[in-house]
Amino acid sequence: MSAPTPSAPAPTPAARAVRTVRKAVLPAAGLGTRFLPATKATPKEMLPVVDKPAIQYVVEEAAAAGLDDVLMVTGRHKRAIEDHFDHAFELEQALAAKGDTVRLDAVRDPARLASIHHIRQGDPLGLGHAVLCARRHVGDQPFAVLLGDDLIDPRETLLSRMLDVRDRLLGSVVALMEVPPEQIHRYGCAAVEPTREDGVVRVTGLVEKPPPQDAPSRYAVIGRYVLDPGVFTALERTPPGRGGEIQLTDALRELASGGTVHGVVFEGLRHDTGDKADYLRAVVRLACERHDLGPEFVTWLRGFLGELDGAAPAPRDVAA
Repeated sequence: MSAPTPSAPAPTPAARAVRTVRKAVLPAAGLGTRFLPATKATPKEMLPVVDKPAIQYVVEEAAAAGLDDVLMVTGRHKRAIEDHFDHAFELEQALAAKGDTVRLDAVRDPARLASIHHIRQGDPLGLGHAVLCARRHVGDQPFAVLLGDDLIDPRETLLSRMLDVRDRLLGSVVALMEVPPEQIHRYGCAAVEPTREDGVVRVTGLVEKPPPQDAPSRYAVIGRYVLDPGVFTALERTPPGRGGEIQLTDALRELASGGTVHGVVFEGLRHDTGDKADYLRAVVRLACERHDLGPEFVTWLRGFLGELDGAAPAPRDVAA
């Protein structure tokens, strides 16, 4: 399986050091109703994608882009997220005593990715409210927002490019992806105009989950944002919108009217792990690409697909 073409060269450590954006906010207070009953007692962000919870991939993406200060906005019954990014001393001691360095590193890695903080949203009043909860931590600095349902292939450099655009053009930057017209009602949708830079547009308007006939374009806003701290003032003025929630899209629409919002068009590989079918696709793809799992799993998968197509079943291994 060939790797997707990166959208931009990976930033060097020196380039990361001079960036103005160092903080990331991960809203993780949703109820996960699309995955019930699995999410009745387990946060949806902790559902495994192969052998890591979905939210760990997102934190790894933030850390790879040089964001070393991560605030997770959680809610009740989300303690498992906090525990995952903390040290597990008894487990670490048991693995160390066994000399199991591979699993020991895997257990320690989440706590070493970044300086991770937690705050509770309290009431589930929408994404805009979750971002507003981060105000005290973020202060007057620009910051990134990464939604845990969106898994961006780690070979892509979407977030790094967005940070570069913010450094050069200031204001706020959103990630945009062109989707079929029949899917646009699932997303915030951006009205755009071109700029002189390939793959970068100026956002002139935003609509939250419009019906296809009312959508200003096919550009959907996906779960990556780099936001100017002025968004907090806009959020404070934003009344509840669609679903009775405070929508980040509505606040960004106000900022876009002043010409201070740009979009980076993403054409790479993304999975929405909040959707059951796409969650399964993410698990299968990542499993196939793993050197320790891929060869055996791909062989089984080919045989299984043959069975679905009516071919003779693949021979099963028989233990001696």
